[in-house]
Amino acid sequence: MASGLRKGLTSYGDAGFSLFLRTAFIKAMGFTDDALDRPIIGITDTYSDFNPCHGNVPDLIAAAKRGIMLAGGLPMAFPTISIHESFAHPTSMFLRNLMALDTEEMIRAQPMDAVLLIGGCDKTLPAQLMGAASANIPAIVLPTGPMLVGHYKGEVLGACTDCRRLWARHRAGEMDAAEMNEVSSRLAPTKGTCMVMGTASTIACMIEALGMALPGAGTAPATHADRVRLAEASGAAAVRLAKDAVTPQQILTKPAFRNALAVLQAIGGSTNGLIHMTAVAGRLGIAIDLEEFDALGREVPVLVDLKPSGQHYMEHFHWAGGVPRLLRELAPLLDTSCQTVAGGTLADSIAAAELVPGQTVIRSIDAPIHAGGGLAVLRGNLAPGGALLKRSAATASLLRHEGRAVVFDSIPDMAARIDADDLDVTADDILVLRNAGPKGAPGMPEAGYLPIPRKLARAGVKDMVRISDARMSGTAFGTIVLHATPEAAIGGPLALVQTGDRIRLDADARTLDLLVEEAELARRRAEWIPPTPPEGAERGYLRLYLEQVLQADQGCDFSFCRPPG
Repeated sequence: MASGLRKGLTSYGDAGFSLFLRTAFIKAMGFTDDALDRPIIGITDTYSDFNPCHGNVPDLIAAAKRGIMLAGGLPMAFPTISIHESFAHPTSMFLRNLMALDTEEMIRAQPMDAVLLIGGCDKTLPAQLMGAASANIPAIVLPTGPMLVGHYKGEVLGACTDCRRLWARHRAGEMDAAEMNEVSSRLAPTKGTCMVMGTASTIACMIEALGMALPGAGTAPATHADRVRLAEASGAAAVRLAKDAVTPQQILTKPAFRNALAVLQAIGGSTNGLIHMTAVAGRLGIAIDLEEFDALGREVPVLVDLKPSGQHYMEHFHWAGGVPRLLRELAPLLDTSCQTVAGGTLADSIAAAELVPGQTVIRSIDAPIHAGGGLAVLRGNLAPGGALLKRSAATASLLRHEGRAVVFDSIPDMAARIDADDLDVTADDILVLRNAGPKGAPGMPEAGYLPIPRKLARAGVKDMVRISDARMSGTAFGTIVLHATPEAAIGGPLALVQTGDRIRLDADARTLDLLVEEAELARRRAEWIPPTPPEGAERGYLRLYLEQVLQADQGCDFSFCRPPG
């Protein structure tokens, strides 16, 4: 099999000429023949002025190159799309599949024997792993790492759980604009991803549990020397993976995905983690069964005391022993024979876990933060394809609740009415947002964290049951039902709800039901009119997206990216 510069030659009709021309042009960069006769390790460069989560990428690339060269390889960094949550319109989820396509095709198009994937912000690591799974050349992941905590008036702060908590106080009139402006400079004080168990941290920890990143890679702070040393070690590991021809499909097995989903439950991780792992697994023809995931949630308790489900931050998790220490606690529930990019098995990573005396961030399985896991899958006539509830971040008294629906037809409708003084709403009502799913928004925004109506927030209401076909940031908290499938925009049951209808949530029974007679629902279904497609839907990436995107229970990937059948 061809390797190095001989791999994937450009088609000129003459293979010898193709290699000659390639060699001539690469020598323009100053390479010697000796350098060119080595395994080529590609390094994805996702640095961007629009992406502070990736602000340390240049330093990580430099360290990774050092590790690759020390191990006898030739590093070649190449740019790909970079997506940041706060700078992507309309949503980063809308662009995740585009980044996955970009990553996959650049891996295929350029000569490399292995690839080191550097990413961090929420959708970047899933996109890279989706692309690498499809390209299936040796690959290893290096997350950029979480930022350090901030401080304000003696209080420890972290993006973005505390962003949401303080914004809620601002909406309630408890903090003025001047104070919020001051706080904004304290919430994200360094480069790196959010330092709470949001989506970025969730995915990084899950990738480590999958075996696709080195031990410690999921938690080491972005600004610490540990992260730079991990970059060097990941570069060296990439060379070994290339020489041994260890591909993602050898590591990304069904038991490995189950291990990662167990970790998702144990860390009180982001609901987005389920969507992204479903998309990655789908690239390999592996189905993530929602009932199996829910059963796992009943078995695996939340063990990591981290915001938004607990009190601490990612740097505390790292110094408590990180993912290897957590895996040690979960070992009886895992398949520890799974292979990892570190060269051994998950059992080897567990055996090397640091045991920190007196730490309380990672709890024992006998003394969990929350019993019953972080995430629950709900079924019922409002979500026949499933919906997701983050139990560990919900209000216990609302986990079994019946209330009157207050319906918002779209995100603009919600924005226009949620703070109106004449909004007919009480704390016992259930807020419903529809047409905010993959096709409906489009891009399935993180709008599921509906704000508490201003008049209720000012009255001291902190939480209510909220239901949508949208997503929610992993940094958010509250009794919030997400990913109602199928979505309203394609005629899902959420499209039939009317203000005043009664809805019943029973998290223990895993049910979500609209208490309306079937005959009445059939009448509404017959009268339902699909929403008007968004502007620009007739061309370009938006047209491709709307035609191909799957529902949340299938990971919101493009249908043509999954294996046939």
